Amino acid sequence: MSGLRDPLLRAWLVLLALSGLSTVIAARPPGLADMPRLAGAAVLLAAGIKARTILLHYLGLARVPAWRRAFTALLMLLLALLLALFLAV
Repeated sequence: MSGLRDPLLRAWLVLLALSGLSTVIAARPPGLADMPRLAGAAVLLAAGIKARTILLHYLGLARVPAWRRAFTALLMLLLALLLALFLAV
């Protein structure tokens, strides 16, 4: 299992797992059927983690701390705005 040491493979597995989680949540399992706001927030959180994973591992921002902080702050601001708009509707 030396392949699991590859950061890109691990990042891809995280992206795959988060996509599956988002799909399950969007299908509204019985526990989340009456909580659409919670389900929407969870999908948005998963999307944010996926975006940061792509930024860090595929675009190489993990090696550049200043850019990583800037993009993380921008991403958090965008996600907060999207969550506010989602909850306002």
